[in-house]
Amino acid sequence: MVAVPEGYESLLERPLYGHLATVRPDGTPQVNAMWFAWDGEVLRFTHTTKRQKYRNIKANPAVAMSVIDPDNPYRYLEVRGLVEDIVPDPTGAFYLKLNDRYDGPLTEPPADKADRVIIVVRPTAFSKQ
Repeated sequence: MVAVPEGYESLLERPLYGHLATVRPDGTPQVNAMWFAWDGEVLRFTHTTKRQKYRNIKANPAVAMSVIDPDNPYRYLEVRGLVEDIVPDPTGAFYLKLNDRYDGPLTEPPADKADRVIIVVRPTAFSKQ
């Protein structure tokens, strides 16, 4: 297991948006902001099986995520890793857990809950600034 650089753990522990990058079938990157959770070992994201990012991950499990310190935008953490598991979440329970972490407005699972999955990423490297 690779270690988070000292002093950067809070960027993973705080409810900040991660910018998750995957690779499209044509080799170009796709990046978008995502909610995430960090448990000290893996990152977890909520997603659906109906979107391009899911298809990208199924074809190529290598991903990267960056998170920026909102108090100092020149300070950031990049996490590179591999998707090690995709766990079905047909009740949307993990989506609601992240909704609470990010102070979201929802009290009911999303309409697309039947297609929800939890994407589990094991970090292989960290970069910091």
